[in-house]
Amino acid sequence: MKTTAIINPLENEAIYIIREVVAQFERPVLLFSGGKDSITLVRLAQKAFYPAKIPFPLLHIDTGHNFPETIEFRDRLVEELGLELIVRNVQQSIDEGKVIEEQGKYASRNMLQTSTLLDAIEEFKFDACIGGARRDEEKARAKERIFSVRDDFGQWDEKNQRPELFDLLNGEINLGQNVRVFPISNWTELDVWSYIERENIEIPSIYFAHKRNVFHRDGMIWSHDDDVVYREADEATEELIVRFRTVGDMSCTAAVLSEASDVKSVVQEIRSSTISERGARIDDKRSESAMEKRKQQGYF
Repeated sequence: MKTTAIINPLENEAIYIIREVVAQFERPVLLFSGGKDSITLVRLAQKAFYPAKIPFPLLHIDTGHNFPETIEFRDRLVEELGLELIVRNVQQSIDEGKVIEEQGKYASRNMLQTSTLLDAIEEFKFDACIGGARRDEEKARAKERIFSVRDDFGQWDEKNQRPELFDLLNGEINLGQNVRVFPISNWTELDVWSYIERENIEIPSIYFAHKRNVFHRDGMIWSHDDDVVYREADEATEELIVRFRTVGDMSCTAAVLSEASDVKSVVQEIRSSTISERGARIDDKRSESAMEKRKQQGYF
């Protein structure tokens, strides 16, 4: 792991938060998607405990509809760093009848992850789940505390949150409760990419411009290089140069036109962008309060 001597207040805050998690909780876990934010969290955790190994496992809730590039990167990263990876599958939740697979034009497994996540938290008795959510992503996330308490049903009550004054993080919870922890809450998309550039962090190739068979729907660009995304017969495909700003479930994550083929050019592109990265996530567009409702039900 390469380290730098540059003082970064955001990095220092995140490392402080991660260390507080280990100090205050008995069974923490890092929620890992293989995306840039969770990869950044892994680097921050490395720095927090270097030269020791990261003292908690990674948990991936696999929808079964992830981009192959992300899964390949996930497995390679875990092997290279010698980390413990726990994978739980949405498909199993479907097979057990706990959730029902959506059908039709806008079907997605993204919302189904909640049930699988809550089952995993119960299975392993995790009391703190570290996630890569940032306040700039979406208005519901802007309401969230860094230590965000969930009740024994995994639910979030946005009207009953603890104050967090002067970086005092209160990890006290009652039996059955757990906490979602967001060390990079105060970061922006540009902050994350700038950190990736500075730290020379490797990320999945899908984040960079590449040729891909795609089709257009609702003003968005959808991948046709898989059997997951629903496509009408009259929705013609074409090959374009695109990249993905976020790598959620394939069925709800659209691409953007881009020539940015490396981290430096991505940073430059984001500096001039006027659209949020979540603008390419169709699951956030189901209603004005889509994200908030999912968080209330136990979403990340």
